[in-house]
Amino acid sequence: MGYDVYDSGCPARMVLDHVGDKWALLVLHRLGQGPVRFNALRREIHGLSQKVLSQVLKRLERDGLITREAFPTVPVTVEYALTGLGECLTANVGPLLRWAEANMEQIKLAQVAYDGRMAEAA
Repeated sequence: MGYDVYDSGCPARMVLDHVGDKWALLVLHRLGQGPVRFNALRREIHGLSQKVLSQVLKRLERDGLITREAFPTVPVTVEYALTGLGECLTANVGPLLRWAEANMEQIKLAQVAYDGRMAEAA
């Protein structure tokens, strides 16, 4: 069966929604550097709450992009890693993040210009 992301009923849209989320992109990129524990992810990705991180990790695990391994320690230690599918996707995430960083000045200038035009038109 073929999928068409332009079709409103295409299940690939849900996956795009999951991986298009800024937090998911940052988590995937960080996991591309190797397995990491939950609390390390929370510390390294500033502004990401524990609740949202938990939700993102569950979605990515459900989609087959990451694995979750629990170690029998007290308290339980949980480590996340990319699957083969996640590695394939993450190869494309890094360039997108670098593009955003490299082009922020141009984007900010465009936003200021747009906001000015909208304020004049109001």
